[in-house]
This record gives sequence, structure tokens and C-alpha cells, in this order.
Amino acid sequence: MSALQAIVIAILQGATELFPVSSLGHAVVLPALLHWPIDQHSPEFLPFLVLLHLGTATALLLFFWRDWWSLAIGILGLASPHQIRESRRVFMLIVVATIPAVIVGFLLEKFVRGLFGTPIVAAFFLMVNALILLGGEKLRARGHRPLSSLTVMDALTIGAWQCTALIPGISRSGATIVGGLLRGIDHEGSAHFSFLIATPIIVGATVLEVPKLLHESVPVGTFELAAMAAVVAGITAYASTWFLMRYFRQHDAWALNPFAYYCLAIGGFSLLALVA
Repeated sequence: MSALQAIVIAILQGATELFPVSSLGHAVVLPALLHWPIDQHSPEFLPFLVLLHLGTATALLLFFWRDWWSLAIGILGLASPHQIRESRRVFMLIVVATIPAVIVGFLLEKFVRGLFGTPIVAAFFLMVNALILLGGEKLRARGHRPLSSLTVMDALTIGAWQCTALIPGISRSGATIVGGLLRGIDHEGSAHFSFLIATPIIVGATVLEVPKLLHESVPVGTFELAAMAAVVAGITAYASTWFLMRYFRQHDAWALNPFAYYCLAIGGFSLLALVA
């Protein structure tokens, strides 16, 4: 893998992990379209997978550090009684929303990605992702509930939607934001919660890959290239989060529609290019 390819993949990961356009779908489709001979299951690619996820998770932790700090001191009982109760409630909601993806991912991830993880199928599911985003905007619950009103059932519903992102082409952030919209939470609140629950999911996926990494022998210079890519992915992810939180706040009436049209266009173009 060249330095240029590593940087492109890093930018792609940092942006599409947060934008509702499916990072996994792009990671499967783009190398095929560009005819890059990259085997994402090879020992050489594994350091990139681990460090890119680490860079993205670090960016999310830095952007939402106030949330995580407030949760930490509240959980440890180092805050006011009200903050302790609220922090523990929010932490419980994050755990509840994470559980479905952990269970389904552990049981079905290899099967699902093996079944659907080809470029043509990923391109098709990018188009399906577009329909999910458009449907979410059309069917969203009326009203604008604040994020503070989130219930256990809301969190469980959002967590169930997150499971669909195991299919390459379906966006994790897009699915969870749609889940929030269907429960009456606005775009900004849904995105905020989506990005919070993304952190343990990304960190968990990274930790699961580390034992494999310790037992693989990789070419000299791979880790240095992967570290550079991780920094690029982290900077891109931070900038993406900064942009999206403001974008969702300012365009609550139709915020997901442009991403849906993009997925429809890129999925359709990729499908035609790959079958031609």
C-alpha cells in the first residue's frame, strides 16, 4: 500500500464513519472502483484497521470530552446528587443502546460481512441506505423531544437500528439517527447520541483486533504508515463531527436528504461501473 492510498483510506474512514454514508460500504466499493489491489483481510492491512479506528475513536473522545468527563465524575459519585443521577442514567442508556450491536455483531458479523461484503452488493446497499435516510425523514415522529428525555426504550430502539450497519453499505450513524428521529428526537440530539454510542463500538472493535495484530508478522514500515494514517483519520473525524453537529442543528427539517441523494448516486454509479 502506497502512502497516497493510505491517506485516501484514512480520509475516507475519518469522514464516512461519522457522515451517514457508510464507511464500510465505501471501504468495500472504492478500492474495487479504483482497481487498488488491497486485501482488507491481509496481515498487512490489519494495523491500518486497528489504528484508523483508534484515530477515529480518539477524535470522538476529544470532541465530546465534556460529556465523557461529566459522565465519569457522575458515575464515580464526585458531583452533585442531580448530576450523579443524570450521569448514571445517561451511562445506562449508552450501555443499553450498545448491547444489541455487541450481541448481533459477535454472533453474526463474520457471516453477514462474508455474505454481503462484495463490492457489487455493497454498492446496492448504499442505495438501500439512501432509502432508509429518506424514509427516516418522511416517517419521523412529530415534535422535537430533547435528548434529555431519552428513555430506555428509545435507547434500545436506536441500538437495534445500529445492528443494520453490519451490512456493508448501511451507515451506522445514519441508522442510529433515523432511530432517534422515529422516536421524536431531533437531528442534533439524535446525532449527539449516535456519536456517543459510536465511541464504545469503535473502541470495542479495535480491542477485538489487537490480539490478531500481536500474532501477525507485518512488513517493515507498515506501523509507521498506519500511524500517519491514524492521525489523518483522527483529524478528519474531528472536523467531520464539528461540521455535522452544526449542520444538524441548522437543518433539522431535511438534514438527511442530501446524504441520501449522495448514497443513491454513488451506489447507482458504482453498481453500473462494477457490472459493466
